[in-house]
Amino acid sequence: MGRIARKVFTDAQEVARMEHWVEELAINARVRVHLLEAPPVEGVVMVTPTVQVFKDADDVEGINGTVKLEDPQQPGWSGVVRLGDIVRVEHLDSVTMGSTKA
Repeated sequence: MGRIARKVFTDAQEVARMEHWVEELAINARVRVHLLEAPPVEGVVMVTPTVQVFKDADDVEGINGTVKLEDPQQPGWSGVVRLGDIVRVEHLDSVTMGSTKA
């Protein structure tokens, strides 16, 4: 995905919100991620998400992050979601915050 994001954040409260999603999205958790401007995405968290520095289309530097999801029901499918686009995470199994971190 590179280091370009549609939206980057510099406000401490927004950065803290993304850091919360990092904690909420444990490896191997099956989740439904509700997004700001798109339908929910469902899958298994494959890699611990991280908050990183990105630039937006106007070359403004700020914070965002990604989480990679895969769906065992759809072999070969994977999706990458920007942490800044998440509004809610719904856990679909018993793997929850703070467990089975890599």
